[in-house]
Amino acid sequence: FRAQTGRRLQSKSGGMLVIKHVGHIWRRGVISGGRGLSVRAAQRLDIGGIYPPIATPFTQEGDIDYQSLDENLQKYGGIPFRGLVVQGSNGEYPYMTAEERVDIVRRVKLALPQTKLVMAGSGCESTRATVQMSECMASAGADCVLVVTPSFYRGRMSSSALIHHYTQVADSSPVPVVLYNVPANTSLDLPVDAVVHLSQHPNIVGIKDSGGDITRIGLIVHKTRSQDFQVLAGSAGFLMAAYSVGAVGGVCALANVLGEQVCELAHLCTSGQWEKARDLQYRLIEPNTAVTRKFGVPGLKQAMEWFGYRGGICRFPLQTLSKVELEELRADFSSNGWL
Repeated sequence: FRAQTGRRLQSKSGGMLVIKHVGHIWRRGVISGGRGLSVRAAQRLDIGGIYPPIATPFTQEGDIDYQSLDENLQKYGGIPFRGLVVQGSNGEYPYMTAEERVDIVRRVKLALPQTKLVMAGSGCESTRATVQMSECMASAGADCVLVVTPSFYRGRMSSSALIHHYTQVADSSPVPVVLYNVPANTSLDLPVDAVVHLSQHPNIVGIKDSGGDITRIGLIVHKTRSQDFQVLAGSAGFLMAAYSVGAVGGVCALANVLGEQVCELAHLCTSGQWEKARDLQYRLIEPNTAVTRKFGVPGLKQAMEWFGYRGGICRFPLQTLSKVELEELRADFSSNGWL
């Protein structure tokens, strides 16, 4: 968090009660004595709203195209996003060095208005590496870190193992932690019982759930209400449904392309205009599927080019779309009135 002035009072439990202004959001919480938790990190950061998990443009030589990235950031700065997710799955973080991952976060933080959050992907396979990466992301300016489930040894990733992993990361992180469940990439669902347990940690503020199981999302919301725990939908395809069961926002790949429209869907949901929300949601389902499950990052980057953003090429081994795939991608947008 950015340093802010605040009042400190003694709580009934003996901990220090802090009431602070964080950005433009007031939150309150009791500071625990846990190792590695700073006063600021112990607060419950309000993460509600829409975030595009931004793509990383590359040059033909495979280097990061910072000029194109800056152009995209200028445009995103004018859209009512809560913030940006940097180095998420759509940022191709598995294909980057640790230095590149941190440098992009630093660049984004400097370019964005201070009112917008930077949620930085810091997940690695080992707990030790994730702790170190989270500290680096915080130093680079991240307001919170998004930590994907370790999955290489998925057969041994029990609730106990995952609770231990996330607890160690949250204990050490200088900024709040957001859990990241993305079974399409990891072939692993973060168990609900583990989420409920972790929601009690003072430095774990929420979860991005990309699985699309609305029953699961609703259950997580229900079982964590007393913890002020926040759930973000991981896709625009089920954003309305997620809002209807208590989600507070979404990290949506489609927002890289149709950012205003995804934000409008969120507004319609939060203002109770469900019929209008339903009509807009219908028109976003096929384009969303096209840039996620169907064509992935190459499809997202191509769509960005059509809508005035700089997508660039992907790093190998990801391949550009074939002519047939391009036609299908265009049809998914044009048939819904977007092209």
